[in-house]
Amino acid sequence: MTLAELINKSKFEVVNMGDDTTERTVSKVFCCDLLSFAMSRNPADSVWITVMGNVNTIAVAVLTDGACILLAENVSLDEAALEKARSQNVTILRTELPVFDAGLIIHKLLNE
Repeated sequence: MTLAELINKSKFEVVNMGDDTTERTVSKVFCCDLLSFAMSRNPADSVWITVMGNVNTIAVAVLTDGACILLAENVSLDEAALEKARSQNVTILRTELPVFDAGLIIHKLLNE
């Protein structure tokens, strides 16, 4: 599934749209709020669900080559993080759902 298809089917709010959204493949979902743990375990091409909305989250997403970040629990990016996401072309989504519920939606969409 492409990231664009996932966005359309999930109805998650788009906070920042990266350049490669239409062609980027999404293959996994990853849930984690500990940045050092995510840095070593976030799979490439994954949707990383977290409640961490700071600039370090963007850095970890770039480092791990995830497909996008999904901020759960209606968390917002701080201004520095939003600017970094824009400059690094990182797709950021947002939902009011808890991490587990958001992950379950993505898991179901990936396994249709």
